Amino acid sequence: MQRLAIGEELPSISEPMKNVDSSLLSLPSLVGSKGTLVIFTCNHCPYAEAWESRIALIGNEFQKLGIGVVAINSNDPKKYPIDGFEGMQERAQKLDLKFPYVVDSTSNVARAFGAKKTPEIFLFDKEQRLIYHGAVDDNLKAQSVKKHYLRSALTSLLDDKPTTENETKSVGCSIKYRN
Repeated sequence: MQRLAIGEELPSISEPMKNVDSSLLSLPSLVGSKGTLVIFTCNHCPYAEAWESRIALIGNEFQKLGIGVVAINSNDPKKYPIDGFEGMQERAQKLDLKFPYVVDSTSNVARAFGAKKTPEIFLFDKEQRLIYHGAVDDNLKAQSVKKHYLRSALTSLLDDKPTTENETKSVGCSIKYRN
């Protein structure tokens, strides 16, 4: 399974995914007019938990500005029951997510991206080309962040400027793929 490279197109997978509001969504329906932010995450991973408030804040903010935003849980809940649908609904409500948090019930969406971690960020421009991949920022602890990778990439995208860093190292738990 090869991860998407910078410049590659958003995968054309149209598999339906169940959102926390029980609607069915597909990746093509989530594309934004100015770009698309795809976040692979879950509920059990301490890394995902550490970044979840920042992800919620950034996703809620930039969705209002024309960026399509989706959080995707590709984990098998048999391995971690908290990653099940009810746990996702609770997490979305707790974080006041204004963007979809969907179940990748086959893990095929994660495989199409080559996603391996939670959290792992993929940001696409309006032409649906990957312009940023990696971490939210440079520190697990919010008060110690010095580099805001994702926010910088999103701001550059909206300002129609090139991103200064296209790729950073995703730090997190491995995705527990479904068979």
